Amino acid sequence: MKDNFSGHAADYARYRPTYPQELIAHLAGIAPARQLAWDCATGNGQVAGMLAPLFNQVVATDISENQLKNAMQLPNVSYRVEQAEQSSLTDQSVDLIVVAQAVHWFDFDQFYQEVKRVLKPEGVIAVIGYGLLKTHPALDKVIEHFYSDVLDGYWDPERNYLDEGYRTIPFPFEEIVLPKFSSSYTWTPDDLIGYLNTWSAVKHYEKQQGHNPVQQVEQQLREAFEGESATVTFEILTRVGKIHHS
Repeated sequence: MKDNFSGHAADYARYRPTYPQELIAHLAGIAPARQLAWDCATGNGQVAGMLAPLFNQVVATDISENQLKNAMQLPNVSYRVEQAEQSSLTDQSVDLIVVAQAVHWFDFDQFYQEVKRVLKPEGVIAVIGYGLLKTHPALDKVIEHFYSDVLDGYWDPERNYLDEGYRTIPFPFEEIVLPKFSSSYTWTPDDLIGYLNTWSAVKHYEKQQGHNPVQQVEQQLREAFEGESATVTFEILTRVGKIHHS
């Protein structure tokens, strides 16, 4: 798995969108019990923190020690530096596995083997994420141009899975259909620029070109804002399932 995010863990914690509490509550509601949840590739522990009040225990794993250092410390959350495909969890011990904005980096076959090993019978696997944000048309146009044209060739190929709404990932589970969820925020131009700077393609571009591509569109972004702030919305992508028991 690539570690694109260690270098700017604090910005990541500050600018990245969060998941709706209703979504996390819904997932807890379909889990067979509330003993143990695994937040896999937890990053800064955002989802682990949302799971913590709903489960007795949360195990949160990530390959980035740096991200975990920035994570929220809670009494019933234990952080472990581990690969998604090789956790220290015991067989059939987990009620709910959540993978937020990360499954596209995994070795699918190995990870799903691990899922099948650690999930309890009737346990739930939830792959969640979000695609490109949406706001008003003038601003969408600038963001779309930045995303597709300026950063063309700088996105990791795995990004396509997000563009395709996670519909094209392998998902060998009995699928559970969820209601639609989204997260909306009121952002200033600085919030939006802060968020764009956390994009992995921006980091790749900087490394290769020696300058920050966000600066190329900053003026256009600021002009496209209608007033001090704008509403931005992230549609939440979900693939949720249980293991097929024949």
